[in-house]
Amino acid sequence: MVAANDVWCTDFKSPPLARTGGWFRTGDGRRCDPFTLSDAHSRYLLRCQAVARPDEENVRPIFEAAFREHGLPQAIRSDNGPPFASPGVGGLSRLAVWWIKLGITPERIVAGKPQQNGRHERVHRTLKEATATPPADCGPAQQQRFDDFRAVSNNERPHEALGQKTPASLYEPSPRPYPDRLTEPSYGGDVAVRRVRSNGQIKWAGELIFVGEALIPAFARSEPVGVAETQSGDWLVRYAEVELGYIHPQRRRLSLRPIRGTNRPLDLMEIAAAIPTTPQAHQPQHP
Repeated sequence: MVAANDVWCTDFKSPPLARTGGWFRTGDGRRCDPFTLSDAHSRYLLRCQAVARPDEENVRPIFEAAFREHGLPQAIRSDNGPPFASPGVGGLSRLAVWWIKLGITPERIVAGKPQQNGRHERVHRTLKEATATPPADCGPAQQQRFDDFRAVSNNERPHEALGQKTPASLYEPSPRPYPDRLTEPSYGGDVAVRRVRSNGQIKWAGELIFVGEALIPAFARSEPVGVAETQSGDWLVRYAEVELGYIHPQRRRLSLRPIRGTNRPLDLMEIAAAIPTTPQAHQPQHP
């Protein structure tokens, strides 16, 4: 990333932050799940907020508020867990589908490689030291600690990796505003488009093919996927630029790999981790 809003980083579960996954209990015994969102270039902490549960229902409003305040990033980097990703087809989650429709590329680090999101992990270590050792007496008091930490971290604390500048001095809002309407993925004229049904299937060549729960329509409008023939005669199914799998002419299901082989480069065949990533997503980030 070379500028603010090229990549935002997000996380819940950070082992240094708590003994149990990414959450801890406040003094009154209540669970606290701290959700964090930062700009990778400037290290500006966009959000640091406790939520009731670490799921889409609770984090989507926080993302939306951040998008409205700061504009849209080019990409959002996360780990492979929910609600950011899923073990389903293409690794897509409903949250990632929403990002894609906003023109944001979901990036995932390699499983077990938290150093690929090292700058954000460093925020968590400092957050623990400043706000949760020991935790506050109750949820509101803990959130006040998070708010105070965010203000100091962004505006007062110089950062060695930033040339002793503060994150706020380097961060600026994105020129891409949060849109009034979502945009569906578009496909070229040589790509057939199929709408995902309420059971997660598309109809192709007279057969019903399951393409994933994340694409099941939440409202009346169903999601479009593109189907294009490969050089080997298989059919590649994708949602926007996310490759979901291949349909073989004699099979009635989606396969992660082409059946007949293909002339496409090997790295594009490795779609088990199918959410697209930029090269930077797989590079360790120095705290």
